[in-house]
Amino acid sequence: MNNTPQILRARLQRRPVLVAPGVIDPLTAVLAVNAGFEALYLTGAGIAYSRLGMADVGLTTMTEVTEVVARIADKVDVPLIVDGDTGFGNAITVQRTIRFFERAGAAAIQIEDQTFPKRCGHLRGKDVVPTEEMVGKIKAAVDARINDIVVIGRTDAGAVEGFERAFERAERYIEAGADVIFVEAPRTNAELAAVPTALGGKRPLMANMVEGGRTPMTPVAELEAMGYDLVVFSAGVVRAMAKTARSFYDTLMADGTSDAIRDQMYSFDELADIVGTSELLEQGRKYDSDGGGA
Repeated sequence: MNNTPQILRARLQRRPVLVAPGVIDPLTAVLAVNAGFEALYLTGAGIAYSRLGMADVGLTTMTEVTEVVARIADKVDVPLIVDGDTGFGNAITVQRTIRFFERAGAAAIQIEDQTFPKRCGHLRGKDVVPTEEMVGKIKAAVDARINDIVVIGRTDAGAVEGFERAFERAERYIEAGADVIFVEAPRTNAELAAVPTALGGKRPLMANMVEGGRTPMTPVAELEAMGYDLVVFSAGVVRAMAKTARSFYDTLMADGTSDAIRDQMYSFDELADIVGTSELLEQGRKYDSDGGGA
């Protein structure tokens, strides 16, 4: 049985603040765990960028995300927080999403109150559904869970209706059963600090750091001092990988070899060690036809 929801719940009650870096596949998940992180954030934007080569505007499907969840959960054991967009539909669709995500191994699902098609929380032109519609989705999510998956209620209302209305929505999402609250895209340090001032102590609070996004990049220690309990760096890994990949291709095109950037790459053997090649081959030998097994 997947016990990561319980692990995540307990960890959110302790300090220091929990930092969950964005991941997009089993390889980035392994790298993040090897770096020492206790939890991971499966970024919806990162899935759109890497699997579709397209913008984060609601194009990914629930089954596509579930497939990635299952592959990551098969490789690492730490809690996986999953971006569930709008729940991929209405309240009944949210319940189906909860069942799929729980079976796949998710520890938490983030559901937002944007209209469909949604867009990245740091893009302009967002709109939000009526509060009651989102309240219904959260209640549906809570009712559907079997393995006590953590439900994160996200509101994008700050950019649409103002932050006072966002806080009112957050209060309603708490009443509906949300376990964690995420007020997306504060635009200033003052707005960032206002979230814990208004909502601190009622539920664990989540902040999202996006390089070049609308929210000021703020050190984790400062976010903890403000009163945040969970900080994600959602799609930063994709931006880093994309720039590194472009450098690789530019160098290869210009030089006809990748030697100039070898120091920026893992060697063949280093990457083989990261993905466990030797262990996997050794395991396979137990079942070889030459009698290697028992």
